[in-house]
Amino acid sequence: MRCAALFALVLLALPAQAADCRKEMVAGNGYAICEVDLTQENLALFLYDDAGLPFGHFSKIEESLNADGKSLGFAMNAGMYHEDRAPVGHYVEDGKELQSVISSDGPGNFGLLPNGVLCLREGRADVFETLRFLDEAPECISATQSGPMLVIDGALHPKFLRDSTSRYIRNGVGTNADGTRAVFAISDTTVTFHEFGSLFRDHLGLPNALYFDGNVSRLRAPDLERDDIGFSDLGPIIGVVRDATEPSD
Repeated sequence: MRCAALFALVLLALPAQAADCRKEMVAGNGYAICEVDLTQENLALFLYDDAGLPFGHFSKIEESLNADGKSLGFAMNAGMYHEDRAPVGHYVEDGKELQSVISSDGPGNFGLLPNGVLCLREGRADVFETLRFLDEAPECISATQSGPMLVIDGALHPKFLRDSTSRYIRNGVGTNADGTRAVFAISDTTVTFHEFGSLFRDHLGLPNALYFDGNVSRLRAPDLERDDIGFSDLGPIIGVVRDATEPSD
């Protein structure tokens, strides 16, 4: 009994994991899925370093955090960007707005309305459809806009076709109703928008989900022994920040 009680105390003393990442097969497609508990874990957005240059890679963020006694857990690219790595849509980092909200339609996936915004607040993360975001005007600590929305209030984006032939590696994020659960996913193989949106709505049970990007999609998931490098620098990146003394996932 004493051993069992001691073991329980040790478990309670262990710090929370930065993210729970796993691999799953859903409807014939493989995915890496990472869940973040916002009541226990700290999600943050990253774009520019102290010199004003884009981080571009997960390793550079890790180096910067290490200098402050922190480390990077799970991480993923988080929104579309221009050639200079500036965000295409709304972007806020630690309360500083770098790009205002764009609500008009346009070319490419970003302009395939409705698009949306991932808003990070104290202890929660929420995906908002852009017009709802403008109407409610939540005070986000950090935010990134991308598009299209994958799931809007429980419904797939109206322009997604079940028989689409457009297939890419894709990544995105979904959140639950109370904002305490954020689930990030990246496909292992090419998938359609309909398949990817269905993953968040039907398999993960999330009412709202947002597409981040395709082809350039990358993931850092230590517990999956994965740290994608890629051939070019990324723009906005989202990741879990933890104390450097916490164990790897």
